[in-house]
Amino acid sequence: MKRSEINKALKEMEAMIQECRFALPPFCGFTPEEWQEKGHEYDEVRDNMLGWDITDYGLGKFDQVGFSLITLRNGNPKKPDVYKKPYAEKLLYIKDGQSSPMHFHWYKMEDIINRGGGNVLIRVYNSTPEGGFADTDVTVHCDGREYTVKAGTQIRLTPGESITVYQNMYHDFEVEPGSGAVLLGEVSMCNDDENDNRFYETMGRFPAIEEDEAPYRLLCNEYPPAKD
Repeated sequence: MKRSEINKALKEMEAMIQECRFALPPFCGFTPEEWQEKGHEYDEVRDNMLGWDITDYGLGKFDQVGFSLITLRNGNPKKPDVYKKPYAEKLLYIKDGQSSPMHFHWYKMEDIINRGGGNVLIRVYNSTPEGGFADTDVTVHCDGREYTVKAGTQIRLTPGESITVYQNMYHDFEVEPGSGAVLLGEVSMCNDDENDNRFYETMGRFPAIEEDEAPYRLLCNEYPPAKD
């Protein structure tokens, strides 16, 4: 992706967050220049990859497959003695036409919440022991309601609604066509993108970036070392 495309996507997400009246923590407002001056007091942000993020899953089709997100809080499986939080929270911004590919998590259980905007469609499958799609009914938990759907059913979440995604449950998501961009919340167990994502098809994570302009915000994998 071009840096200009990333900057545009982050500004669009920022505008949606303001529209939904969701206040962000201070570190989300640091400029790249301010990050150069931050010391070890912000090691938790650096070590746990908090902050702004973009994924196109390495496919180079961000407007079709990918979305913008912010990790607000997270623990760290690599440093459990230092960072003891067993939970994480994210915001995800998905535009009409964008989607996230089918995947599940071995460890993480999560709630995906429609925080505002349009409607999101989340397709669900149980997984087989071999990592395929099971042709079995899926038990769904949405806001205190338990019910059963056929494999491959899309669950529709309007603003305020949520779904609990259990371990080994395949899921993808997309904006319901014509309903408008969606701000999603994710409340989960500790997030580990390096080891806990099982994609149905092989995917990457971070985009290759073409630097055609200065960054508006640094992404969570771009922070400079702490200033001593």
